[in-house]
Amino acid sequence: MKKILIITFLVLIACTLADAQCAMCRMTVESTVSNGRSTIASNLNTGILYLLSAPYFLVVAVGFFWYKYSKEATAKKANIRKRVQAAMNS
Repeated sequence: MKKILIITFLVLIACTLADAQCAMCRMTVESTVSNGRSTIASNLNTGILYLLSAPYFLVVAVGFFWYKYSKEATAKKANIRKRVQAAMNS
């Protein structure tokens, strides 16, 4: 589990350098850069990446809680089996 989390963390860090734009956003950025305002371009890229990453974080959170719940449920079932086997052997 630790290896998966470390790999996921490293992949997310590596994605911060990515630039993602649709065609209309690209035209807006090009026109504002040509007018001398380049801060809009970097803020637009940051916003796009933020919106892109939100669903992935949601999926990871749901998967984590699902894994945690299933692990607890499995431990409870194993404990019940152990108690039943002990009762049957007595």
